[in-house]
Amino acid sequence: MFRPKVPTMPQPTGLTTPPAVVEPTAVTPQAPAPASTVATPARNRPAVQLTPGTVLALVGGGTAVVLVVGAVLVSMLLAVALTAASVAVCALTVRSVIARR
Repeated sequence: MFRPKVPTMPQPTGLTTPPAVVEPTAVTPQAPAPASTVATPARNRPAVQLTPGTVLALVGGGTAVVLVVGAVLVSMLLAVALTAASVAVCALTVRSVIARR
């Protein structure tokens, strides 16, 4: 009824050219580069500058993340509790039906 289609490898068309031959070249050393001038030291300042606005944004963002993760975890716990309660009710119902027979 169903016949599988076996994929076939496509055959190359036309002539292929051989790879180009790479010939070695001689390396000639050059004169060393002149010494660079002394760099001035950079000022010591923190990589991230925290202003009151950025601190407030970070605290607000962290609070939002904690609240969202907490809500997700609480909803998952509630789902597990509801599932366990419904399975327990089903088990009691089946047990009472079997006991009456």
